[in-house]
Amino acid sequence: MANLTNPKVHMGTITGGEGRELYAQKPVVLLPMGSHEDQGPHAPMGDYLLAEKVAELAALRATELGTRTVVAPVLPFGGADHFGPMIGGIAISQGTLELVISDMIDSLFRNGLTRIIVINGHGGNVGPIAEVTREIYRRDEVLIPSLYLWRIGYGMLPGIVGAEKAGAVSGHGADPLTSLGMHLFPELIRRDMIPPARTLKPNTQLGIPHTALGLGAFDGAEVGLPVEYDEIYNEGVAAGDPNLCSAETGAALVEKLTDLCARFIRHYDEKMPA
Repeated sequence: MANLTNPKVHMGTITGGEGRELYAQKPVVLLPMGSHEDQGPHAPMGDYLLAEKVAELAALRATELGTRTVVAPVLPFGGADHFGPMIGGIAISQGTLELVISDMIDSLFRNGLTRIIVINGHGGNVGPIAEVTREIYRRDEVLIPSLYLWRIGYGMLPGIVGAEKAGAVSGHGADPLTSLGMHLFPELIRRDMIPPARTLKPNTQLGIPHTALGLGAFDGAEVGLPVEYDEIYNEGVAAGDPNLCSAETGAALVEKLTDLCARFIRHYDEKMPA
């Protein structure tokens, strides 16, 4: 059965009777979030699968270390940003996402589950998460931290593959997500559809180079450009080369992310007692 672990960490698999006993102990609750968008022609669109799996592994590791941790149902639809042109993609507006996050947290708060950590897997979720958790801190004086997995993963890559290769493989549609997928869900990766390495497309409106999604450069100054992702990326892939991704890199990333998240959960548990 999917998501059935020992001990149970997914809240969706915990029965009502088990929950009444377990939740009285005030476990740490992980709230995983991701997106459903283009990750390149070779990778599944649901990167929320990766965020949920890392949350699961971190919860199991933290529980082994003595901090009982559970994982809330994953929020699969990310906050809408640049990825609307991809057929099959599903996103929700930033305002709606704020309401959904707020309602989810309030549901947990109602029954005393206030020890919450957000495990985020999408850039478009960063703003809504910050807005909701900031308001909760003002209202209830409860601190809800968040870990943005892929931003953390970018920082880990040089230590795994070296600085030069990390610079060549990092980017949307490549690493860290493709290597994570090759390790965690190899059956979902279409290796036969991995595209060749390409550069970002040039800006056609203002004639200035794109430097990242939504950003360009003019005389050394950063310029915000609210364009769509397919005007910059090639088939969902940015400047990183997905041909350099590997299951071995993914395994190292998973271990480092799991270890860091579990240690943070333990630290949070010590500083924010039930």
